[in-house]
Amino acid sequence: MRHQLHDLIAPVPGTARQIHSFHFGPQQPEGKVYIQSSLHADELPGMLVAWHLKARLAELEATGRLRSEIVLVPVANPVGLEQVLMDIPLGRYELESGQNFNRLFVDLSEDVGNQVEDLLGDDPQRNAQLIRSALSHALAAHTAQTQLHSQRLVLQRLACDADVVLDLHCDFEAVAHLYTTPEAWPQVEPLARYLGSEANLLATDSGGQSFDECFTLVWWQLQQRFGERYPIPMGSLSVTVELRGQGDVNHGLAALDCQAIIDYLIHFGAIHGDAAPLPALAYPATPLAAVEPVTTPVGGLLVFNALPGEYLEAGQWVADIIDPITDRVTPVHCQHAGLLYARSLRRMATAGMVICHVAGTQAYRSGYLLSP
Repeated sequence: MRHQLHDLIAPVPGTARQIHSFHFGPQQPEGKVYIQSSLHADELPGMLVAWHLKARLAELEATGRLRSEIVLVPVANPVGLEQVLMDIPLGRYELESGQNFNRLFVDLSEDVGNQVEDLLGDDPQRNAQLIRSALSHALAAHTAQTQLHSQRLVLQRLACDADVVLDLHCDFEAVAHLYTTPEAWPQVEPLARYLGSEANLLATDSGGQSFDECFTLVWWQLQQRFGERYPIPMGSLSVTVELRGQGDVNHGLAALDCQAIIDYLIHFGAIHGDAAPLPALAYPATPLAAVEPVTTPVGGLLVFNALPGEYLEAGQWVADIIDPITDRVTPVHCQHAGLLYARSLRRMATAGMVICHVAGTQAYRSGYLLSP
């Protein structure tokens, strides 16, 4: 195992932050896997899973079972990790800019395409190598202007040449679920099975240039640009893995999730061994554009009538909004059938607030599909 430090820009004199990456694998690896946790710094189940993974990967490396390089970044957001205001962690947005830590990663599709256009040929593997090299060089050429920008660049540089990227997150109150692309789903489905993912949400471009999509979109856009002339493989399989809710930080769940990821990497071929039998798929993959963000028309005390993991029929009663002054009770119903996979932690709702998300089957939304 190699431990590397990556300095971030210091925002003011007297401060310093670093990203720590842990590198496992043989001297001549076959492929690369990148895993990070807690990019949203108040989402900590993945950090505990990463801690379990660090020990397991060290054991697997010592016994010669690793085929690929596996890079692990257990603390992907030191900037957000210390943003605590009056005992409340604020790890989703950077306080200085107001930007979501998991948005606005650098889009290099056009630059990379221009670099490789005259070099591409009939060999898809050679084309993939050219694209990865161009992507690394393009990222290296970027100069960060802020601490947040430098953090984004460090993470992108560490992951840009990986065959598999796993970004470990969680929701507020939720069942295990994941986000990936329709193109990647056949290779991601075994991970969904091992994790017991109860909602599997697919989109090629959900908007916002999130961490997972800043890799898959490069390859997809290059396929759109050159695919009729040259074979361009999908060189990055990226997944945002949502490990239930913010409160689900315990060794029991973390050990299960760690084993699920190990099982998947064996199945994928990054680790030597016999793959564990594939469990049943808990819920089929559905379009992210079919997710209904259920909103409340009024503010008040939020009392749920449905739990994460429940399948809801169209028009089903989801919650009540109670005004304790006027005694008005406003029921909230979902409009579409689907699986309620995540709901808010807040219990005082404001008018127009999204209180839960329901994974339907028929796409009806377009444009920006992510939460703010």
